[in-house]
Amino acid sequence: MNTTTSISFEKPGKYESSRFEKIHNVIFDNSVSGSIAVAHEIAELIKAKQETNSYCVLGLATGSSPIKVYEELIRLHREEGLSFKNVITFNLDEYFPMKTDNIQSYYFFMQEYLFKHIDIAPENINIPNGDCTVEESLLLCSQYEEKIRNYGGLDFQLLGIGRTAHIGFNEPGSHQNSTTRMVTLDHLTRSDAASSFLGMDNVPKKAITMGVATVLEARRIVLLAWGQNKAEVIYETIEGKVTSKKPATYLQNHPNVTFVLDVEAASLLTRINTPWVVDGCEWNSDLIRKAIVWLCKKTGKSILHLTDKDYFEHGMESLLAIEGTAYDLNIKMFNQLQHAITGWPGGKPNSDHQQRPERSTPEKKRVIIFSPHPDDDVISMGGTFDRLITQGHEVHVVYQTSGNIAVSNDEALKFAEIGLVFDPQNKTYSDIVEFINQKNSSISDSIPLRNLKAQIRQKESLGATRFLGLPDHQVHFLNLPFYETGTIKKSPLSKKDIDLMIAIIESIQPHQIYAAGDLADPHGTHKVCLDSLFMALEEIKHKPFMDDCWVWLYRGAWHEWDIHEIEMAVPMSPNQVLRKRTAIFYHQSQKDGVMFQGDDSREFWVRVEERNKDTAEKFKDLGLASYAAMEAFKRYHF
Repeated sequence: MNTTTSISFEKPGKYESSRFEKIHNVIFDNSVSGSIAVAHEIAELIKAKQETNSYCVLGLATGSSPIKVYEELIRLHREEGLSFKNVITFNLDEYFPMKTDNIQSYYFFMQEYLFKHIDIAPENINIPNGDCTVEESLLLCSQYEEKIRNYGGLDFQLLGIGRTAHIGFNEPGSHQNSTTRMVTLDHLTRSDAASSFLGMDNVPKKAITMGVATVLEARRIVLLAWGQNKAEVIYETIEGKVTSKKPATYLQNHPNVTFVLDVEAASLLTRINTPWVVDGCEWNSDLIRKAIVWLCKKTGKSILHLTDKDYFEHGMESLLAIEGTAYDLNIKMFNQLQHAITGWPGGKPNSDHQQRPERSTPEKKRVIIFSPHPDDDVISMGGTFDRLITQGHEVHVVYQTSGNIAVSNDEALKFAEIGLVFDPQNKTYSDIVEFINQKNSSISDSIPLRNLKAQIRQKESLGATRFLGLPDHQVHFLNLPFYETGTIKKSPLSKKDIDLMIAIIESIQPHQIYAAGDLADPHGTHKVCLDSLFMALEEIKHKPFMDDCWVWLYRGAWHEWDIHEIEMAVPMSPNQVLRKRTAIFYHQSQKDGVMFQGDDSREFWVRVEERNKDTAEKFKDLGLASYAAMEAFKRYHF
């Protein structure tokens, strides 16, 4: 196992090796602290090179993973005088074909996120040329390799990792001896990029990338991975065998590599996911619950059928030494899980709330459902939403962003043309039609087009909330400013965003808040919206009404809380499943060919129905009651 690092990652990062791991890795609480640590290592290297009057040759990555690293480097330049005049950069890759002025190009990305904010000489910036012919690319790739060699190779290579385990665009099948070349992109890689290109059809099928050999020749390599989406590939890369099917595993052969991870990306590493099979562990209530659910799945047994032998054979004998017999432990865990199930998400009146996830008082609660996009509410918790209304609570749904970029131009064109039928002289509609017909992928949406797309999402949302019986005056559209850029790239959260969140919370003074708790992409809209809530809560938590406010987190269409994490599970009858489906169907612009489908070809309503059904099946497999479907929540303590 490689353990060499250029700087210390003792705190706030944490590294503990295990016999399963073949690559040195450091886990941070979040992507921000991890990114700052990496930026400071790069800065120290630049300054060390300056002292010897030599170039610092950096290999740089694009994508969402390094954004915070670049932000910190910019801050160090502006506030602490870090100079980049001695820095030579070589980017990993570029799409093909791709012009440099296209907003999806990596040339544009690097200018926006780093180069135009620092004092690096333009002639010291090297990015593969995607604006050439196939024949020209052969010579250009050769020259790229030669230029790296002429500078003595890469001092430091910054990497991200794709879900295919690609580094750069070295997709599965790439050879360890590969150099800079043109490649065909994997379908999953293109799928992950679809949101940036406003649809899968616009994603290039080829790219130019540094080869695996070029990367491995770097004297120091740091790979960044953030969010739950990267957990599986990180586990396979760090603990799996070296294979061309997972090109990132080649990094196991490098003498000076570190993976910098957040908690979510590291969550499937054996020492994190199942520490009891690695060595002795310190048991707490959360870990006990996780271990017993794992043991049930491992043995194929329900909780009450687990035996002392099962615990001993799977490395959990120390738990029995603390808790007593399997019988006592099983009963305790069964009751914990059973108490998480409730048909009363707002609390059951006149009940013993010690046995339920929510308080029984006040009987009628004021509730805010925060929805990052104008459909996450019904997709992720439509059944609970319906239940809260029918049980008499004062429910408010707050759509945090307009969701306008998720509306296709074809959909917007349809509405603009309908508008012209009723008002042929309407210049706004005619300008929108003209803009769409002339638009290319390198131009962001015009403001009128954005506004039309926002109105489409807004009216669809009102259709769904009216179907569920919610009065229009309890539906709120914040249109948080961070989102309103007209492109995939969003602005940082600002005081105005947080003030809007605070204002709506203070005006309603809720007893319950529901919010999207997705941590898959730390730079995605869901995570930014969640951060805006957390920041708002931090500012107003001292207010008296906040003493009686509980926050419940739901998940989006792609993921669900693991069973051991679920603190409130709301069962749905077959009829409620159908009502939820109908509410989702009101969001017609997001149905039948949604722009950001991901690698899952199922429509959102299908995904979420199967997920809700799967959650119910998992509870059933543990020996609990059988339901048609379940929505799950985890409480956030602020």
